[in-house]
Amino acid sequence: MRFIADLHVHTVASGHAYSTVSEIARAAADKGLPMIALTDHGPGMPGGPHAYHFSNQSAIPDALFGVRILKGIEANAMDRVGRLDLDDARLAKLDIVAVGLHTVCSPYGTVTENTEMMLAVMQNPFVDVIVHPGNPEYLVDEEAVVREAARCGVALEVNNSSLTVTRKGSLPHCDHIVALAAVYGTKLIVGSDSHYCDSVGEFAAAAELLAKHGIPESQVINTSLENVLSHLNRRGNHRPVTL
Repeated sequence: MRFIADLHVHTVASGHAYSTVSEIARAAADKGLPMIALTDHGPGMPGGPHAYHFSNQSAIPDALFGVRILKGIEANAMDRVGRLDLDDARLAKLDIVAVGLHTVCSPYGTVTENTEMMLAVMQNPFVDVIVHPGNPEYLVDEEAVVREAARCGVALEVNNSSLTVTRKGSLPHCDHIVALAAVYGTKLIVGSDSHYCDSVGEFAAAAELLAKHGIPESQVINTSLENVLSHLNRRGNHRPVTL
């Protein structure tokens, strides 16, 4: 399976990542990726940028080194009713909105409570993707999550970092989520979750899971520019994302 975009990438602005926008764009160009998304953590993350950072991403060029740069966020779910750490007015100006459950931001709970929190996030009309839904720190009813994502048109991420260097114990949960996605037809995104430019576009472990469960390219958002634009523009509540 060929991927044309890395839609989960962090810059130095996240506070615990180590590459600049230019370094990331150059790495993407060197790997033949025509698109990346900048998804720095929201202001609820310790060391994360102020909300104004996300309003000012318009200062970043739309393309560098021939790579289209989407301006986005990896927002944090802040409570069990799905409140995010960036206001709707700013979310509406972004190209892509990813949301994750993160330690020190999202409250820990039972499987039922974690599931309710993740499902609540999906009801937000600005949310495009739930990242690392297989995180074992926040166990959920995986079938309920996959089924609701399909209903809402929200994509679930297969996070390559979770399968290699972070969030140990993610593999069985990610495997089950991908298997369920094959049943429900839920849209998927493969992301590197890069925190250093050399790992931009690293998708091998995630690609193995997709192949194992026979996921077609048409179900994976970042296998074509057309898929990416179609998914991001489905919302109709923000400025259109173009090439």
